[in-house]
Amino acid sequence: MRPGVEVRQVEPADVDGVLALVLAARAESSVGSQVCTSEREQLQQQLGALTAVPGGTVLVAVSGDEVVGLLLGRVLEPTLFTDRSSFTVDAVYVASGHRRRGVGHALMLGATEVALAASAEQVYVTPLPGARGMQRFFVQLGFAPAAAFRAAATAALHRRLTLDAPVARRSPRRIEDLIARRRETRRRGDDGPQDVSPKAEHAAPVRGGTSDQAAQP
Repeated sequence: MRPGVEVRQVEPADVDGVLALVLAARAESSVGSQVCTSEREQLQQQLGALTAVPGGTVLVAVSGDEVVGLLLGRVLEPTLFTDRSSFTVDAVYVASGHRRRGVGHALMLGATEVALAASAEQVYVTPLPGARGMQRFFVQLGFAPAAAFRAAATAALHRRLTLDAPVARRSPRRIEDLIARRRETRRRGDDGPQDVSPKAEHAAPVRGGTSDQAAQP
């Protein structure tokens, strides 16, 4: 690691430096809107929420008084689908002027020590979209593909599901009532005047007294 660079948990005095790095990462990504919000105040609230969550981790690499790198991660406790803890690295970013100097390695070492302290057996990483250099960095550290994620915009997904939803099927009882009304309409059209009882109030009038004109429900 570059001499004079310290990796530690984030402190209140680091907030401005962390925000600047996160926004720089957003600007570099080809899909910046998927990385984070561009609103500093909202971003600060989200970072605060991460540090408040049990297992939430924000590590910073500091050179002098400058924050030159950060790592966002979480300890994931056992769930319904696994009885083992794990550690997930949501983002690693190093300022452009401090790359290839061991800062990324130092951040990952700090994350690994957090994982060991939490008895996490696996470390998962999620490279920032479009960060090819970070992809190569993780491969060099021995990370292998573990899962594939797919994403869809919520509004587009809802629209697609709504359009593809099957038409509600009529219940057998409603179908029986429909058949009965049609038979009654035909019979009344052949044998006598229209039935004006409630059960037939919605039936279409029979034209010309023919038995081929059926009322619609």
